[in-house]
Amino acid sequence: MSSKKGFMNAFPSFTIAACRSLCFVPWYPGSSTLESSSLISRDLATKTVPFDKEPHRRRRFWLQQPSPSDYSFFCLTKLTKMTKPIFLVAPLLILGNIAFIHAGFAPNIIVDMAKIVMDNYCSPEKLAGMQEAIEAAGSNTGVLSIPDAETLADVLSAGVQTTVSDARLRISYEPNYVPVVPPKMPPLPPDQVIAVLQTSIKLDILEGNIGYLRIDHILGEDVAEKVGPLLLDLVWNKILPTSALIFDLRYTSSGDISGIPYIVSYFTEAGTPIHIDSIYDRPSNSTTKLLSMSTLLGERYSVSKPLIVLTSKNTRGIAEDVAYCLQNLKRATIVGEKTAGGSVKVDKIKVGDTGFYVTLPTAKSVNPITGSTWEVTGVTPNVEVNAEDALATAIKIVTLLNQVPAIVEGCATLIADNYAFEDIGAHVAEKLKGLLASGEYSRVVSKDSLERKLSADLKTLSGDKSLKTTSNIPALPPMNYSPEMYIELIKVSFQTDVFENNIGYLRFDMFGDFEEVKAIAQIIVEHVWNKVVNTDALIVDLRNNIGGPTSAIAGFCSYFFDGDRQIVLDKLYDRPSGTVTELRTLPELTGTRYGSKKSLIMLTSRATAGAAEEFVYIMKKLGRAMIVGETTAGASHPPKTFRVGETDIFLSIPTVHCDTAAGPAWEGAGVAAHIPVPADAALETAMGIFKKHFAGQK
Repeated sequence: MSSKKGFMNAFPSFTIAACRSLCFVPWYPGSSTLESSSLISRDLATKTVPFDKEPHRRRRFWLQQPSPSDYSFFCLTKLTKMTKPIFLVAPLLILGNIAFIHAGFAPNIIVDMAKIVMDNYCSPEKLAGMQEAIEAAGSNTGVLSIPDAETLADVLSAGVQTTVSDARLRISYEPNYVPVVPPKMPPLPPDQVIAVLQTSIKLDILEGNIGYLRIDHILGEDVAEKVGPLLLDLVWNKILPTSALIFDLRYTSSGDISGIPYIVSYFTEAGTPIHIDSIYDRPSNSTTKLLSMSTLLGERYSVSKPLIVLTSKNTRGIAEDVAYCLQNLKRATIVGEKTAGGSVKVDKIKVGDTGFYVTLPTAKSVNPITGSTWEVTGVTPNVEVNAEDALATAIKIVTLLNQVPAIVEGCATLIADNYAFEDIGAHVAEKLKGLLASGEYSRVVSKDSLERKLSADLKTLSGDKSLKTTSNIPALPPMNYSPEMYIELIKVSFQTDVFENNIGYLRFDMFGDFEEVKAIAQIIVEHVWNKVVNTDALIVDLRNNIGGPTSAIAGFCSYFFDGDRQIVLDKLYDRPSGTVTELRTLPELTGTRYGSKKSLIMLTSRATAGAAEEFVYIMKKLGRAMIVGETTAGASHPPKTFRVGETDIFLSIPTVHCDTAAGPAWEGAGVAAHIPVPADAALETAMGIFKKHFAGQK
């Protein structure tokens, strides 16, 4: 169906629910069809009003000349494919086909409005089908007879805003409107310029040498250059010595596009210009790249100093762009409320010789980092709080940030002095200080975020998951269990079985401390070890063993070697003390040894960690066991906890590593299996190996 025949010509009766389009519904005083001015959804779903019926009611309604308050308008947000391309023209076509008595406005006014939108709206991709809609409107001969201009403007505004999802686009009727020409700054004596600046810019130095700067209007580059020397003396030179800056844009709703690079440049490094933003201008169909300025009047604010930008729902336009640029350059932390979602440029264009105006955004920002814009949606703060709480929150953040350099440097020193591998510790410490110097830690907003960032950076720099921040939770006091309780605990902690061909199976998921294990060794032997010690081969399942203290490693290894001589199992280097400790088999054990002659297979997975890895590493290195499964986690010996200075930040630092003289350490790399298979297939694989082994013997 051709749109040139008109929207309503295609429908002899107008069904509201079926059209799902932009329309208005009148209220007839005393009418029983629609009570008051409300629209009831259950009525709308079924009510069909033929346009060639009920002439008396329509005639009565229009002859009474109702006021604008006698109408209610509604928009259904989802438009059909037929109505979406003609969102501006649809109201005309609906109204132009109703036989009104009083003619108000000619159809070409809608065409003129639509052309203004089509030629100037900053997002032309939302206007698909507009040209066809204009042609359809131009062929309509109906007379636009809505009672008054303000009502018409409201109807059209609602339709436009709903269809393009942009509340910035408005149509108004203002016959007495006089365009405001921005005044140019006249030549003023210095004392008057100072007075003007003092009323528009607020500066303060808060406790802790925190700078506070509030600007309610962002000056353009030209004006800024004229008052530049005064700005330096009155404002900027007082800001430069501060240790951090709170930049308050909560009340900033106006500004000039040229002020964006001017402000942002003072908070970035000198050197190669940075692509800050791109501004697309619709009327000229051109895009301007905004770059940081290579030369500035005065010094730049060091990128190593914290910068907090305060925002509110009243932060609008150019101020939003400044906040968004600084946020995505990772130069500033935004604190406050989500901003208004305005525009870098809004124009008010008169419709021909009428009193109608179309207000719409004619340019838009496209950030080169995100590829998107803050317009319509607003800038989302890094820390979202009420506007009235933003300053207090910012001060807390800055107070923390002022402590960050000492905290990071303290971490670097602890790692350099105590990390198990000296060369890696020195490398991590140096790189960590480099991140601090480059401003990477200037955007933490809380103790938690600082700890998360430290842990992430330490893992990245060292490759060691055990090098991280931690909490200083004191060890629980030893529990006095009864023998019966120990027995039940051991039954839960160990799993044993004896398979076909007298193959033993032993699983446990954590190592215990030597002294604690020694105290209950006899119970473990009676309820666990004696069930598997007399088997002809043994599978030790460590696939879920997450480690624990390494003090019991030597004792457990000893069960799988003969007692006629001591064997050096491993040498452990302790970095803080600089000492080397030999792990040797024990000459005396509780219970019977398994010995060195019977076959032993150990099952591993990526979860096998810490002390379990040391156990696997020793048995593999000495050729005592076959390893089946996955490469282990590559964790570390149990790390030690260090306090960072006098703060409540604590580091977990591995301080011990195994002997590297015979080959690479397992710390950080893991122990590779002799027979690599997925963890869930490891037991079946081990059983198959033993089955073939015993079948060959027979």
